[in-house]
Amino acid sequence: MGTRKKVTVIGGGATGGAIAQRMVEKGIADVVIQDDPQFAQTLHHGKALDMMQSASWLGFETKVTGTDGWDETANSDVIVCTAGAPRKPGMSREELLNTNADIVRAKVKDAAKASPNAVIIIFANPMDAMCHVALEASGFPRERIIGQGGALDTARYRAFLSMETGVSVRDVHAYVLGGHTDTTMVPVTSQARIGGLPLTSFLSQEKIDAVVARTMRGGAEITELMKISSAYYAPSAATVEMVEAILLDQDRLIPSAVLCKGEHGIRDVVCGVMCQLGAGGIKRTLETPVSDDEAGRIRAAAEATKNLVALLK
Repeated sequence: MGTRKKVTVIGGGATGGAIAQRMVEKGIADVVIQDDPQFAQTLHHGKALDMMQSASWLGFETKVTGTDGWDETANSDVIVCTAGAPRKPGMSREELLNTNADIVRAKVKDAAKASPNAVIIIFANPMDAMCHVALEASGFPRERIIGQGGALDTARYRAFLSMETGVSVRDVHAYVLGGHTDTTMVPVTSQARIGGLPLTSFLSQEKIDAVVARTMRGGAEITELMKISSAYYAPSAATVEMVEAILLDQDRLIPSAVLCKGEHGIRDVVCGVMCQLGAGGIKRTLETPVSDDEAGRIRAAAEATKNLVALLK
């Protein structure tokens, strides 16, 4: 691998594979899929080779490789940690807590050692709590440990608003803040706009409430439909937007989980707030002027995360 940017995807499962595919096809970075042969056997090597063969028709010059170790991941610009057990139907994200904490702790420690200047995007659930694990394991500053939850939940929220209103999703500007669980995410309605107009111009309060409720159950709905898997198309698309914003210094505003330092009255807990993503990770955070009810729910999300962090072994 030459002087191209490098992205490491930890975990070559459905989500990791989809992220690697979307990333390498953009042609802006080489991709390394790191996984443990004990769990993945040689799946990640197979996926990497399969993707490389697709370049013959798609025409990208970027490389994708699989590895069991960490040498090939050295000096990555961005690392996406998808490692961890996925949710099974009926399972809460919280139930995964200590199982995934052990995995994330070990992976992030090794990844950070090999790439001390990387930005790490955390994907494993319960995501907000896993960011605390990653901050500790890496020793990285808050700007370089970013939780991917808000971008995915925002994708679902916008999709449902587009479906309900019949307006192109490109003209839907709506964001989800707070936590990344079925009960703690906050799809912000007070500031949501469709072509600059408030939601109430298009939908009754009843319809708006229904969209909010569906957004909050977005992951569970897909898990129930898929049965043998959790979502990976929208999660990978959302994650790749974040990675691209960082690699190309795009200054995108994407709701992301970060260790808060006073945003929405939250301190020293990871919570989803509006973040500007560019070179080096989070360049700044912005406090969205939400309604009193939404503000209370965002703070409640941080409290729920604080309680989970207390349960970490």
